[in-house]
Amino acid sequence: MNDYTIIERNVKPGRGKTEKEFMGSAKKRVIVGMSGGVDSAVSALLLKEQGYDVVGVFMKNWDDSADDVECPAAADYEDVRSVCDQIGIPYYTVNFENEYWERVFQYFLAEYKRGRTPNPDVLCNKEIKFAAFLDFAKKAGADYLATGHYARLESSKGITYLKKGLDAGKDQSYFLCMLSQNQIERAMFPIGGMQKADVRALADRAGLSVAKKKDSTGICFIGERKFKQFLQTYLPASPGDMKTVEGEVVGRHDGLMYYTLGQRRGLNIGGSKDGTGERWFVVEKDMQNNILYVSQGAESELLYSRALVMSGMNFISGGGERKSFECGAKVRYRQPDQKGRAEKLGEALYRVEFEEKQRAVTPGQYCVLYDGDICLGGGVIDEVIF
Repeated sequence: MNDYTIIERNVKPGRGKTEKEFMGSAKKRVIVGMSGGVDSAVSALLLKEQGYDVVGVFMKNWDDSADDVECPAAADYEDVRSVCDQIGIPYYTVNFENEYWERVFQYFLAEYKRGRTPNPDVLCNKEIKFAAFLDFAKKAGADYLATGHYARLESSKGITYLKKGLDAGKDQSYFLCMLSQNQIERAMFPIGGMQKADVRALADRAGLSVAKKKDSTGICFIGERKFKQFLQTYLPASPGDMKTVEGEVVGRHDGLMYYTLGQRRGLNIGGSKDGTGERWFVVEKDMQNNILYVSQGAESELLYSRALVMSGMNFISGGGERKSFECGAKVRYRQPDQKGRAEKLGEALYRVEFEEKQRAVTPGQYCVLYDGDICLGGGVIDEVIF
């Protein structure tokens, strides 16, 4: 554990064991990533009830000391302390700020600088929660690392498969698409087979303080700040023309990095005198000439594509040798699986052709492939084919 900074440890004899006794326990030891929410709290509760030797760990991934707004991390940490005390398990706070900055945030900024729209949650799972954090858990003597993700695991013939969470509306397998076999073999998702309503009901019956706490949304390190203001702190804005696909200038954009394909809000051109009165939406970003192209009214065919090319394709449980196969695919979280065919173009490079054209396929986001309930893996969208 010496490679990581333990900000606070709370392992008291009153909870049933000293720290020395905890480290020498004969039970299967599980470290639970505690976020301060109801999902991780119930995960810890279930594991303790099942007889595991459970310890909670709150991950501090972002340095908010210089921020001028209140960061939700402080309140979340207080909730972790409260829940762990209620459940009767020890807890640690561990600092992963350097790892997050180097492995996630730098990539986040680089993608926005390119005019792309990254998904830091997927990268955080790959590089922090199931890499740096998993490394910490192993050094702490843990047999498993558990989180409150809505996903399931199934083993067959020595291979572990990642499956969708049973609650279709909360399934988070999309965000776990870049995990490896070695990572999921040490993972546990205790609530993956539950409905969200049942998770809250269980927390309420157990008297957990977070039973009715609202789910967190958005990018964790941004907190209550507006996204555009946050990004301006790290990347210089480069305003330019906003044009129709016919070339008419209808306004100015604040910088291409602030916009994503299909975006309707925040364009500030609703009152254009030559417009139809209908809403505008983004259809293209010309990085070379710093032009944002928009369209109005009925959605343009420019927003719909029949295929994409993705790089860095990760197969969670093997299968990278397959040249071509039918699959379900998601190009964004919560999207229903779309029928398609994946074709290998090169090393970790795949083309996915859809049965029906897809709206606003966005470079920088992840395309995640499925075989029924099994998440095969995913890769970063690099090219959109119309």
